[in-house]
Amino acid sequence: MAVEVLTTADGRAKTALSHKHAATWFAARARGETIEIGHASPPLRPARPEKPELLSPRDVPRRRPGSPEGRIALLHAVAHIELNAVDLHWDIIARFTDTPMPVGFYDDWVKSADEESKHFNLICDCLEAMGSHYGALAAHAGMWRAAEDTAEDFLGRLAVVPMVLEARGLDVTPGMIKIFEKAKEEQTLEALRIIYAEEVGHVAYGAKWFNFLCGRDNLDPKSEFHALVQRYFHANLKAPFNEEKRAEAGIPPDFYWPLADELPPPYAR
Repeated sequence: MAVEVLTTADGRAKTALSHKHAATWFAARARGETIEIGHASPPLRPARPEKPELLSPRDVPRRRPGSPEGRIALLHAVAHIELNAVDLHWDIIARFTDTPMPVGFYDDWVKSADEESKHFNLICDCLEAMGSHYGALAAHAGMWRAAEDTAEDFLGRLAVVPMVLEARGLDVTPGMIKIFEKAKEEQTLEALRIIYAEEVGHVAYGAKWFNFLCGRDNLDPKSEFHALVQRYFHANLKAPFNEEKRAEAGIPPDFYWPLADELPPPYAR
């Protein structure tokens, strides 16, 4: 099921399959059953539609968010992030089956993939209501880099994707909500508020299973997190941080402040 999602190119078709397979999983769980966890060979990169054109981050045009065109560009970037998130969550299900995990691990990531599919479609609906669509603008080619870098490192994947990249979403989404509040774009505001509320859970799943694996292997979670982020993330973390939502997701300040580009006391090196 996971590989079928990963090998489907069209965004709406991919998310429809994601919803279908999530419903199948949870219907079985509601009956007290668990679908067998098999072994798969997920592609190194998921299938993608012909559009958007994928560019180096430095080549993606920047637009002022105060203009209608800028708000469309911002939403296009969000849609691209959400589509990658759908694939990231199905990929973590398919890629690491050699590591035995409790069934709750699969519950969490199937639920996350299902929610990310909803998020993609919500943002696509907003773009279409604004006279645009996903694929109309160029997008960031580096979104899948973290998945490729951690394709053989389960702990690394949990550290970098939910606990760094998705946690970053908790930091920046309140600012996006303010932009669309100012523009009085209610459909987009509703979508962003749903995304903001549900992303906390995705970050929390990352922290939960990262700590689970560290505990099982007798590793110190904080030092392991620091080492993995420095190995795979290729940059400092960007302040300011949404400390309230990060705490709600189970990530304490001493995990991320020592890796930040600006270090307030008492985290200065």
